[in-house]
Amino acid sequence: MAVVLRGGITGGFLHQRRDTSSVITRRITSVKAAGGGINPKVAVERATWLPGLNPPPYLDGKLAGDYGFDPLGLGEDPESLKWYVQAELVHSRFAMLGVAGILFTDLLRTTGIRNLPVWYEAGAVKFDFASTKTLIVVQFLLMGFAETKRYVDYVSPGSQAKEGSFFFGIEAALEGLEPGYPGGPLLNPLGLAKDIKNAHDWKLKEIKNGRLAMMAMLGFFVQASVTHTGPIDNLVEHLSNPWHKTIIQTLFTSTS
Repeated sequence: MAVVLRGGITGGFLHQRRDTSSVITRRITSVKAAGGGINPKVAVERATWLPGLNPPPYLDGKLAGDYGFDPLGLGEDPESLKWYVQAELVHSRFAMLGVAGILFTDLLRTTGIRNLPVWYEAGAVKFDFASTKTLIVVQFLLMGFAETKRYVDYVSPGSQAKEGSFFFGIEAALEGLEPGYPGGPLLNPLGLAKDIKNAHDWKLKEIKNGRLAMMAMLGFFVQASVTHTGPIDNLVEHLSNPWHKTIIQTLFTSTS
């Protein structure tokens, strides 16, 4: 899980509701005067992750979910910032899929609808339709192909939508011209953000939910390590005794 820029996980978590919880700070934007000098007179309101914080100049609020969070200065280099943006986006999407999958299968398991292993033991299950080695090889081939294509599109935006760039004419279903947003009927079947250049709200919603999902995955990892049960079991136990079955008591008990 990558703690990347564009406001970072903390920024996204603190600003899930822009209309109620955004911390507004005033930043002076330097505007070049006619004589070529700098005229710092234009005040721009923008949300930041910490009240009164002046965000670094390279985080100018143009990126979706940018709340000026970069305490380590990882995004000072423009090329590195572009890569971190893509890394956060991919990790966010994997985290959202992971959280949804863990909660859904854990709900089936705890309710007895299906006989499934707890999520952190699912990788040790052997399937009848294929051996573990076969599954690993197939996963490496498929993921390797997809990740290679994604990297090529990052280096040369829109190149993977050109004719002949994919197998079996799949490129016809990829209409996106911006890295990280391939679009088209295959990956955007509902057509929610066809004009990706003007889809800031959709990008913002995705990155906020993705950051929250990454935090949730971190919580699942800690829960599994400490309680050795799934998230639904943890939730049920907490609801059975909310004042005494909390993260504080659980962590204290596990270390004592």
